[in-house]
Amino acid sequence: MVRPLRGDDREAVKKILEENDLFTPAEIACALEQVDIYINQPEQQDYRLMVVENEEGQVAGFISYGPTPLTEGTYDLYWIAVSPRDQRKGFGRTLIRWLEDKVRQAGGRIILIETSSQPKYEATRNFYKKMGYSEVARVVDFYRPGDDRLIYAKYFDREKKGQ
Repeated sequence: MVRPLRGDDREAVKKILEENDLFTPAEIACALEQVDIYINQPEQQDYRLMVVENEEGQVAGFISYGPTPLTEGTYDLYWIAVSPRDQRKGFGRTLIRWLEDKVRQAGGRIILIETSSQPKYEATRNFYKKMGYSEVARVVDFYRPGDDRLIYAKYFDREKKGQ
């Protein structure tokens, strides 16, 4: 079940981020900053956070997304993570499909996802490709020397035209 993140989900999200061994302490702090903004500033429209629950009703994963400022119909997927114990059970796919449905319903045209070129993100990049996202940009040495910023996209207006 996908539902909006609640204040009492913060610790579960923090644990998911820490257990994944993908994220640096600074990245975890950044993700939790979005969680805190979402929880403490319900009127804001920049960040929207959802969680997916496993069969036991525990938070299995979360997604953070929002409309890209100054664009028409473009959305950013900021964070997506699934607990290691719940990976390979379809929860990531469920979150992505949920997001895509919401973006389509809102008349969105594009979802953008940013990730790293580091080898530890290979499974993440493969997941995005399996979900129908294509690499559309690469900024060499963006995060640090040897760590490129990769941008993946899915275009919904092209789906309608059969492209």
